[in-house]
Parts: sequence; C-alpha cells; structure tokens
Amino acid sequence: MNQALLLLIPFATPFIAAIAASFLPTKARNAAATLASAASLIGVIALLCLYPVIASGQVARFAVEWLPTLDIAFRLRLDGFAWLFALIVQAIGALVVLYARYYMSPEDPVPRFFSFLMAFMGAMTGVVMSGDMIQLVLFWELTSFFSFLLIGYWNHSESAQNGARMALTVTALGGLCLLAGVVVLGRIVGSFDMDVVLASADLVKNSPLYLPALCLILMGALTKSAQFPFHFWLPRAMAAPTPVSAYLHSATMVKAGVFLLVRFWPVLAGTPEWGYIVGGAGMFTLLFGAWTAVFQNDLKGLLAYSTISHLGLITLLLGMGTPLALVAAIFHIVNHATFKASLFMAAGVIDHETGTRDLRKLSGLRKTMPYTAALAIVAAAAMAGVPLLNGFLSKEMFLAEALQAPEGRDFSLMVPILATVASALSVLYSVRFIHQVFFGPPATDLPKSPHEPPRWMRFPIELLVLICVVVGTIPALTIAPVLGFAVKSVLGDATPYYSLSIWHGFNLPLLMSFIALIGGTTAYVLFGKRINRADKAWIVGRFSGARAFERAMRWLNISAEWMVLQLGSKKQQWRIRVLVIAAILAGLVAAGFGGLGMKEAGITIQRPGIGFTLIWIVASVCALAAAWQAKYHRLAAVILMAGCGVVSALTFVWFSAPDLAVTQILVEIVTGVLLLLGLRWLPKRSVAMAPSKTDFASRRRRAMDIAIATLAGLGMAVMAFAVMTRPGGSHLSSFLLEESYPRGGGRNVVNVLLVDFRAFDTLGEITVLGIVALTIWALLRRFRPAEESRGITEQRRVQDRHDKQHEQRQSGDTLRETMLIPSVVMKWTFPFIILLALHLFLRGHDLPGGGFAAGVAMSVAFILQYMAEGARWVEERLRIRPLYWIGGGLLITTLTGMASWLFNYPFLTTYFQYGSLPWVEKVPLATAVIFDLGVALLVVGATVLMLTAIAHQSLRTAREIEPVKAPEEGV
Repeated sequence: MNQALLLLIPFATPFIAAIAASFLPTKARNAAATLASAASLIGVIALLCLYPVIASGQVARFAVEWLPTLDIAFRLRLDGFAWLFALIVQAIGALVVLYARYYMSPEDPVPRFFSFLMAFMGAMTGVVMSGDMIQLVLFWELTSFFSFLLIGYWNHSESAQNGARMALTVTALGGLCLLAGVVVLGRIVGSFDMDVVLASADLVKNSPLYLPALCLILMGALTKSAQFPFHFWLPRAMAAPTPVSAYLHSATMVKAGVFLLVRFWPVLAGTPEWGYIVGGAGMFTLLFGAWTAVFQNDLKGLLAYSTISHLGLITLLLGMGTPLALVAAIFHIVNHATFKASLFMAAGVIDHETGTRDLRKLSGLRKTMPYTAALAIVAAAAMAGVPLLNGFLSKEMFLAEALQAPEGRDFSLMVPILATVASALSVLYSVRFIHQVFFGPPATDLPKSPHEPPRWMRFPIELLVLICVVVGTIPALTIAPVLGFAVKSVLGDATPYYSLSIWHGFNLPLLMSFIALIGGTTAYVLFGKRINRADKAWIVGRFSGARAFERAMRWLNISAEWMVLQLGSKKQQWRIRVLVIAAILAGLVAAGFGGLGMKEAGITIQRPGIGFTLIWIVASVCALAAAWQAKYHRLAAVILMAGCGVVSALTFVWFSAPDLAVTQILVEIVTGVLLLLGLRWLPKRSVAMAPSKTDFASRRRRAMDIAIATLAGLGMAVMAFAVMTRPGGSHLSSFLLEESYPRGGGRNVVNVLLVDFRAFDTLGEITVLGIVALTIWALLRRFRPAEESRGITEQRRVQDRHDKQHEQRQSGDTLRETMLIPSVVMKWTFPFIILLALHLFLRGHDLPGGGFAAGVAMSVAFILQYMAEGARWVEERLRIRPLYWIGGGLLITTLTGMASWLFNYPFLTTYFQYGSLPWVEKVPLATAVIFDLGVALLVVGATVLMLTAIAHQSLRTAREIEPVKAPEEGV
C-alpha cells in the first residue's frame, strides 16, 4: 500500500494530469483547472495517508531496478524531511491552481498553462522524493525545463522570452555541474543510492575528491536558489504569470537549491570549505537581496528580491554547520513558503484588479480592497518578523544562531551585526510595501477601478495567512510535531533540543528582533520619500548581474559566429573530411596508448580461402568504382554500392550468419530504392562539368580525400580484425551460445541478443530511427527541388503519364502500356510479401528472422506498390498512418520493458514459455516477441514515412509546374 502511494504522488497525479490537460480544447479553462486541482488534492491525500509511517520514524521506499550492473535504479525515498517538503509542493500547488483558475484570462490557452504547471509540480516532487542521485539530477533538469515553459508562457512578450532563456541557461548549467558532482560523489561512495550516500559521511569528507564534489554540487544548489552571484535570473522570471511566480518563489524551483543543501548536509557539511562557501554566499545574498528589495518600484520585483534575501538567510543558516542552525533553516523554509505564496497572490490580485504593479501609482487600497489589504498586511508582517506570526519564530532562531557563530572563524563577530541589519532591511521593505500600497490617499490614475477579487480567488490567501497566524501563536500544537520528524530524518541521533515557544524571556535574540523592527520602521519614516523617488538601489544599483549575463551571451554569440566564419564551410565534403580525420586521430591515440592487443592474444594470421578472397576482390572493385562514379554518375554509384551490400550479405553467409545475411539483403533493397527516389531531385551532372586536369587545387584535394579514405578504411579493417580475433570475443560468443535458450527462451542467438541481452540498446536504436524518419519528413515538407530538376522533360512526361493513368483507372478505362505487366506483378506480390514478413517475424526467436527483418520486408511490400501505382493510389487504398506505427512501436517496446517492474524485475527482463496453438506446433511465447513486434512496427512506420515524404515531392512538383489554363471565351 505504501509503495502504491509513493508511486501515486509524483507520477500518477501530476504527470498524468499534465498529459491529459494537453489534450483539452484551448478554451477549456474550467475542465483544466478541475483536473489540476484533483491531481494536487490526490497528492496531498496520499501524503497524509503516509503520515503515520513517517511520524513513526520510518522511511517509505519504492525501488525498481533499471541498470543493476551500474547500480542505477528508479528509487523513491520519503523520509520526514522529504514528506514535509512534498506536502508543501502539493498543498501550495493546489492553492495556486485554484488561484490561477480566476487569475488567468479565458482568452489564454489555459489548458496548456495547467499542463506545464502539473508537469512542473511532478518534476519538483520527483526531486524531493528521489532515492537515487542520477534520478535526482534528471528531475532537477526537468524543473529547469518546465519552469522555462512557465516563465515564457506569454511568449508574445519579449521580457518573458528573455527571462525564460536566462533562467534556463543559468539553472541548466548548474544542473550539469550537479550531475558531475553526483558522479564524483558516487565514485567516492561506490553507489548512487541515497541511503548509502547519506551513511558515508566520513568516507566522503576524508576523500581527496571531496572538494571537487562539494564545489560542483554547490554550484547546482546556488544557481537554483539564486544565490550570489547567480541571483540575477530570478527577478527576470517575474515576466511569468503571477500564479507561476507565487509557486516558483514559495514551494518549488528556488527552494530546490536549499532542499539539496539540507539533503546533503549530513554528508558534506561540517568542514571549513562548506562554511566559507555556503555561509559566505548566504550572507552576501541576504544583505544584497534585502537592500535591493528596498528600492524596487515594481511590486513583484520587491517580492522577488525579498525571496533572494530570505533564501540567503536559509543558506547562511545551513552554512553555519550547527544542528540548531539546520533546525532553524528547515523551519524558515516552511514559514517562507506560506507568507511568500500569500504575498505573491495578493500582489497578483492587486495587479489584476487595479491594472498596475507600480508602487508609485498605488495608494490607499485599504478603502476599496479592505479584505485583501488586511490579508496582505498580515503576510507582510510575517515576512518582517512581527511577533505572534510564524516569521518571527524562525527569524528569532536565526538571530540566536548568529550569536553562536564558531569562535576563531574570520568575521565571526560580524555575523550577529549583519544578521540584525538584514532583519532591519526586511522590516523596511515590508513597511514600504504596506504603506505605499494600502495607506495614503486613494489613487486617482489607476488603469482599472479597484475592487475585491472573486471569493474563491481570495481563499488561498486567506488559508495561507491563517497558517501564518496559527503557527505563530501555537507552534507547539501545529508545526512542532512535523518539524520534529523532519529534523530527525536529517540529523538522526544528533538532533538537538530546541523549543518553539513564543516566549523565551528577555534575551539577546529578542532584543535584536526589536532593534530590527524599530530600526526598519524608523528608517522608512526618515528616508521613505527618498526611497520612493529612487529609480534604482543606492550604491549597488550600477552593478547588474543580468547586464553582465547579457554581455557574456553576446560575447559567446560573437565568438561562435567568428569560429563558424573561420572554420565553417557550406560544403558537406569539408565537414565530412574533418569528422573522418578526427575519428582517425582518436583511433590512433587509443591504439598508441592501449594497443590493439594482438600480440598479447598470440594471434596467428591464417590465409583466407580462394572463394572468400574473390568475394572481397569484387567488393573492393565495387567500392572503388562507386567512389569514382559518385559525383557524376549517381545511378551507377548506387548500383555499385548495392554490389558491396550483396558481397557483405555473402560474407555473412560464408561465416554461417544467415540471419544477418537476410537483414542485409532487405536493407539493401529498401535503401537502394529510397536513394534513387531522393537522387532524382538533385541537379543533373555530367562528366563535361569535371574540373580541368590542370586544376592543381582540385587534384590536390582529391589526392587528400583518397589518402584519408584509404587510411580510414585500413584503420577500420585492422580494428575489426583485432576485435574479432581477441580471446575475449570467443568467451563472449560461447556465453551467448550457451545462455541464449536458458535465459532468453530462443535459439536464434542474434535475435535473442537484440531483444533480450541488449534490448536496451535496441530500444535506443529504434528511437533514433524514428527520430531520423521524423526529421526527414519535417525537412522535406519545406523542400523544393532545384529548377534544373523540375524542368526535365522526361520527368514531366513520366509524372503526367502517372496522373493520366490514375484518372483513367478511376473512370474505369484500361490503360495499355509497356509497364503494365511489371505493375500487375508488383501488385500481386503484396500479400505474399506480407506473408513472408509474418513468417520472418514468427520464426525469428528460434530461426533466422526477427522483428527488424520482418519490418523491412513489409516495407518492401509498400515500396513495390508505390513503384507500381504511385503515391496517390497507395495512400487512397492502403491508408497507412506511419506516425501511428512509429508511436505504437515505441509504446509497445517501452511498455514491454516496464511490465517487468510489476514482478520486481529490472527493466526489459524477459519471461518466456512455450505453448501450443491449433494446427501449429509449439510456439515461443516470450515477452521478447512482443518487444520484437514493436521493433517491426517502428521499422515499417519509419520506412514508409520516409518513402511518403520523398514521394510527395513528385506530387508537389507536378502541381507547381502545371501551366495556367487560359480563360475561356466569353468569361
């Protein structure tokens, strides 16, 4: 039951809801909001059902093996801290969905918005619940991607485009650093399992790789949580809709960085390096964010920089390295989520109802929006740390820990002073927010007449503000139990004693809190008017991280353009030449350092037989002739290349590999036809166009190409010979021959290897094949043949003949021509080739054949129909949908692999059993056969899609070059 709930929380709810919402009509705002609300509430309920397990100190786990040999698995891990964080993500997500239902305009594509939002929620929940470090990085990057889509939701806005691009660039680069860091950490520990890593603190800290792992992981965390000097992307993200800002700033995205710091705190914290990097970044960000927030005139800008400051506060607490500081950090994560989400929603209400977020235009809204004003004032007071609100409790714990800074550390005496100054600044911008928006004379030049929002739009703010008040007044009955098991899950036996009472007597932290409250309020009274007139922050206003980022990106673009200009070329020959030379150099370097292992293997070269020698003499002649004719006689080159393919098939037969021989022959047929169909549209070339013999540059280029090709060919031959004669190869071959039937349920070793032993590779290869087919289809949709190709008389004559034939057959006329008999024969072969494909598929697990060969054979059947009757006839009668075949093939192969998870086996584990069918002897009933079916479907779909894309060029050209008819007389 617990495992089902774990799987339900991050996947069955948000991601499925995201997919479902993407299929809703554009104007289905209510349906999309209902779907998203249901998904969020299901997640909250599932977490509440797991509360007894988490409260008892247990860790709920769910694991499915993925790559057992590399210790990579799909693992979900929910301890007390992850439970608390996941509850914040899901609960605030549900409130944001309700709020967005009223905030978003019906004219917007709201289902797309909720689809992105649900996917973002699922990605963030995946980060929180990941029990594998590689899996954590995957979800980490997904949060960057979906936040990019959400920030740029209003893609017509240039500010939204720039903000989304900046956020994705900074956080994705941090994610790459995080990936490198967890790989280093996994190498230190010897596992990517989070449980193993968290139990290896001494091993990690004593490793010489500790500092590189620490720096890389902190780079990911600091960029995500907008810590200095990576803070600049967060204010630009304000171009997103306000519901996105409320969610991103309170419960997701920016909180991912501090979550990561808490998660790895037991392993990485407690060293001077951790203290200087994390504490230094946190202190600077705390002060810089608070100071800059004071001077913001955009309401969301003020809240954005205050978020940066509060994240710096949490980071500073984590950098202190003490258990009590960790308690205060987790507590403030919860408190900040409640008051910051309510403040952003209130800012959205103000913007929605008044038409502006400019603090210089807003004034006196307490009279026209009294309920919203009361809620916003309480939330801002919680942000400022006013007593009897939740923000006061965590800030007092922060000030208490600032007083306990370790002695002997540089600037330790400055920590409590700077902490008090930062608290006073938070009071200052909170007072400015309250006074500027809600007090003073009513504004007269607002774009809209202000009024209260709809009742249910205000409900999320009311609930969050109520939580701020309840936690601030009775923390022992509300937050203390939850905070207790969250802290216990991180610190374990090292959990210190702490008290969440609202009164600890008159002490120094309380005095510092009142100094901050009085100092911030007094500063606004004295300097408020000057601050309101300022266009940018004093002192630091001239320094802009965003401007530095834009300059860096511009420099990179200029550098890239210069490199392309210097090294690039429009000719494909030059690019291929560079790639081949790079491959040759890589091979030479590898052979120079590692050798080929031929001497160690004691290889004795045997003289090949006369038959084998003759076969490869023919292949060499075909290859050389094809290369010679490739530029001016393309048809001859294709025929000669087919000769090389036939020789390859004969070689497979020579080495008793009929399975590979059948596949090779079928592939040669399909690729030959597709090449000929594509080459017909290239400009016509002739030998007369060849360069002069006296052209020294051309002769030198050809000589260099011949040398490169010869060296590459010899290198591949030597490498292939070394691999095939290596002793390890015989051991691998004997293993596959012996284990093919016991483990894979098939006697055809080649096919069992493809669909069982290396099925994961096959899944990747067919995915690439599908992508290639889609790419060719997309490119040819906009392709137009060259003028010299379109104007060929023979081409027009053949096309007109096919069109005339098509029209006459539709009208019942009979067309007599020389291609009639071959056309009829090709049409008659269709059912027989389909039967052959079915035969190859059914026998593939035990005899030569398989899904790939069957798919290519079926593709040949469609190609012959096209050659006989043309594209229109085939599409009208067969009605094949290649995109469905590609998608269906990928879906079948993936689901076949995932089905093994239901029985607690790794991905793509095969189950086999032999059964009997009527009129048929025993047949293999292995699950690998289902996987093979997906391979066959995708091969057919990809081939037919490429054929269709090429064939449509003829139809398009025939329409484009059709002469315009003269108007009839009298018209």
